Amino acid sequence: MPINKETHFDTSNKPSGLKRIVLAMGNSIRAINWLTINESAFRQEILLLLLSLAILFYWGISLPEKAVLLVSILFILFAEIINTAIEATIDRVGTELHPLSGLAKDLGSAAVLIAILIGLISWGTVLAVNIQTVTG
Repeated sequence: MPINKETHFDTSNKPSGLKRIVLAMGNSIRAINWLTINESAFRQEILLLLLSLAILFYWGISLPEKAVLLVSILFILFAEIINTAIEATIDRVGTELHPLSGLAKDLGSAAVLIAILIGLISWGTVLAVNIQTVTG
């Protein structure tokens, strides 16, 4: 039986090397553009990233502290992207209400919440240490 090329991915003819990297980058940029246009939470988190970058540029803390704080914000974006991917997959499978569909979406949302908590703890700890250093 012949394989339908529209519904099956040809694993024997995948791009490699620099072409693969360029194609993957294009896919990633397309996804980030889609998120920016369609997901208000992602737009809010992009604003948080920009605000964080401005603060980190002027805040006189060590480079490792700046890196940890930046990574904590990027981790929130990462979790939001995964959450949106889960939601899109569930919606692709079916729009009818199902307990497992709801659970999958709730778990994605919980991942974003944990990422935000990681960010808050990271920023709070660096802030507290630096306030203590200045006052202490």
